[in-house]
Amino acid sequence: MATAPRPRTSTREPEEIAQRLTAWLGRTLPGAKAVDVTVPESNGMSSETLLFDIEHPRAPVRACALRLAADPSAYTIFPVYDMPRQYRTMRLAAERTGIPVPRVLWLEEDHGPLGAPFFVMERVAGRVPPDVMPYTYEGNWLHAATDAERERLEGASIGVLARLHDGVPAAEADFLALPGDGSPLRRHVEAQRAYYAWVVDRRPRSPLIESAFDRLEELWPRDEGDAVLNWGDARIGNIIYDGFAPAAVLDWEMAALAPREVDLGWTVYLHRFFQDLTESFGQSGLPDFLRRDRVEARYAELTGHTPRDMDFHTLYAALRHAVVMLRVAYRQAHFGEVAVPADPDTLILHHGSLRAMVQGSYWDDLA
Repeated sequence: MATAPRPRTSTREPEEIAQRLTAWLGRTLPGAKAVDVTVPESNGMSSETLLFDIEHPRAPVRACALRLAADPSAYTIFPVYDMPRQYRTMRLAAERTGIPVPRVLWLEEDHGPLGAPFFVMERVAGRVPPDVMPYTYEGNWLHAATDAERERLEGASIGVLARLHDGVPAAEADFLALPGDGSPLRRHVEAQRAYYAWVVDRRPRSPLIESAFDRLEELWPRDEGDAVLNWGDARIGNIIYDGFAPAAVLDWEMAALAPREVDLGWTVYLHRFFQDLTESFGQSGLPDFLRRDRVEARYAELTGHTPRDMDFHTLYAALRHAVVMLRVAYRQAHFGEVAVPADPDTLILHHGSLRAMVQGSYWDDLA
């Protein structure tokens, strides 16, 4: 996935969306026009993003980005896209923590204007560690940075998580509590089970993913810890940087109430995903960047909370990522871009590392 051409993500026509956006903006801010409407090449695999400028003498900002719920006819990555929930989460995180969340301007819940709910936010300038080709590959700006620059970026990025987790009282984020019974962690995992069941409905099941769920039960933490506001997709590829400092924290659709380590495990594993991929193509990557021990130590220094049960939480991150990747692969099959193999586990690009985590040898192999 990270090296191949990006799979299809929408059936929408950009020109039509641009016309409809201009009409909506004119009603929302009379006399305003949406100009220079573009779809970024780095558009996400789930919700869609449009970039545009507002032409109006009293525009709250000029440069904007629009997050549009996924196209229902495009074999969506997630079953539900709750744009009001994302909008509310971003406002709460910005107001209570001071982390650089883009200013949100308008929320549109009506499907009429663009065919799905959306919100508009301020567009922040800067640069993002790329997924394609991954930032661990030679030739991109983060790989070319000095060790000191990368260390500065790493520390500041972990600082975003520390400020988020410490800054929002759980009571104010209770709208992010997942449904079901049991603890926040139990409900989080059960929501992933339900998501996996949705992904494999009328599709081949994954023995590897199911074995990972079984392994989670064996590793279940004795002390799960308190639930905090989790960003959800907590990785540096969702941060815009000004130099090596975070300027905007993006992509809040997976936010939830969960233990701190759910975010930390995702941060650690998503880097390992790109690092392992890079090494498989014969490059050294960035083996000393976002190391698990460094992330844990820095987070403990900033918060006073020493991360616990990280074997569980990194496995959980790899499992969650595997379910998403399986859905992406099945969407490619839906559009005729790939054929489903006899062994569906091979559709999971990191099936080798996930299997090693299930077997308990992954982190030992890195020692």
